[in-house]
Order: sequence, then C-alpha cells, then structure tokens
Amino acid sequence: MQIKINDVLRSYIEPLTESEYQALERSILTEGCRDALVLWEDVLVDGHNRYQICQQHGIPFKVTENTSFRNIEDVKLWMIDNNLGRRSISDYQRGVLALRKKEIMTARALEMAAEAAAEDAKIAPPEGEDAPKKPAAMPLVSREEIARAARLSTATIGQIEKIQKTATPELVEAVRAGTISINAAATVASLPEEQQLAAVAGGKKELQKAAKEVRELRAASRPAKESKETRPAIDYGDVPTDVAELRAENIALREKNAALLEEITVLQRRISELVSA
Repeated sequence: MQIKINDVLRSYIEPLTESEYQALERSILTEGCRDALVLWEDVLVDGHNRYQICQQHGIPFKVTENTSFRNIEDVKLWMIDNNLGRRSISDYQRGVLALRKKEIMTARALEMAAEAAAEDAKIAPPEGEDAPKKPAAMPLVSREEIARAARLSTATIGQIEKIQKTATPELVEAVRAGTISINAAATVASLPEEQQLAAVAGGKKELQKAAKEVRELRAASRPAKESKETRPAIDYGDVPTDVAELRAENIALREKNAALLEEITVLQRRISELVSA
C-alpha cells in the first residue's frame, strides 16, 4: 500500500522537539517500530514521525486502518483525544487541543441545528397529524466541558484562548518552550505587538518583568474605594517577580486539582448508575 501524507493532519498536532525526535529515533533503531501506524484508508493519521524514521533507515513497520472515520473532522477528533490521553504533553498543548475539539464540536452542533430547522420548515404534517419530531440538536460544548477534557481549570482555558487570539507567534513559542507560564503569557498578550516582541527578545526575566508591570498598571487603575472583598484575587503589588510567578502557578495548580476532583465525582456517579442499572 502506498501511504499518503496529508499536510493538514501532519501539522495538526504539536511537533516533537528535536530531543524528543532523537529519543524516538534511538528507540526505533534499538527496538524496532513497535506500535502500528494508523491509517484512514490510505492516509496516515497517527505515526508521522515513526513513518519518517522507518523510511529513512529501512525499518519495517505495521499499519492498521481505522474504519470508523466518516470525514476529516472525525479524524481530527480522534487525533485530539488520542493525544489528550498522553501524559507527556504540556498544559498549554492540552488546552490548545481541547479548544480545537471545541471548535469542531461547536461547528457540528450549529450544522445539526441548521439542518433540523430546515427539515422542520420543509416538512408539513398531513392534516390531523402531529408534526414529525425534529432531530435532536447536538448541545454546544461549554468551557467547563473543555476544561475537564484537558484536565485543566476553566481559568487556564480562558488564558490559553487569550494567548491564541492576541499573542504574537514569538510569545506563543515562548509558552510552548516553557520560558513563560500560561498565566504570565496571557498577561503579556494584552500588550501591543511591539512590546510583546521586545519582551520575548529579552528572555525570561524581561517577560516576567513585562507581566509584572501589566499587573501593577491594572492594580493602579482600580478605584481607590475598592474594598478588599471585591478586589480580584491576584494582586501582586511589589512582590518579587519570581514569587508572583510561583503564586500564579500555585493558583493554577489548585484550579486544575479542583477540575480533576470534579471529573472524578462525575465518573464515580456514572459508575454507580451503571452498577445499579
């Protein structure tokens, strides 16, 4: 079989870093290609790096075809869920994948709603008969559902959305590389493009400084009469940048833990329902 490469699918998932690729290459050279490549008909879906390494070194590999895919959106959803199940990806990568899933599911929900409305308007029931039931529309995916899928807090998902919308490519790359936290990157992303680029060019300390300055400006712009109870939870003031970053990370971890506990509760409830059914 002649395996085809779809450029959209190949670039859909975050690429491996150079060190990760080299580690995979060493593993395949030592142990062979243990996991089968996944195909959609003759299009490669999962295993682009393994395929490239095997082709380069003449190493045999196995393939398996997933026959459940109806279209490329099904393929993308499978790729997202498959990668969200891996532990090696970062929180930022999880958030990006979950938001991509939200886009697909939202588009499907809107499409199904439009089709149901069109069918309802087109089909008139015979006299004396009830109107036919409309197809059930797929519900829109909430931010809470997306957060649970990514095992992140809703606040972190919101920060990643902001980074995707307003951050420069250079700032996004800094988040991917771990140079700056998601929380701080979302803060820096509110700056004009030129200031974002200057902060990234200055490295980690300059990025932290930029985030701290934005927070201080926000704090200074709040009304003086604002009480302690109504003040936003995160107010770093003159706290050193490293301490502020650690506090932000601590808050994000607590929110992530709360989301995980909520997910566990839902799963336990479902198990109880299945057992008692």
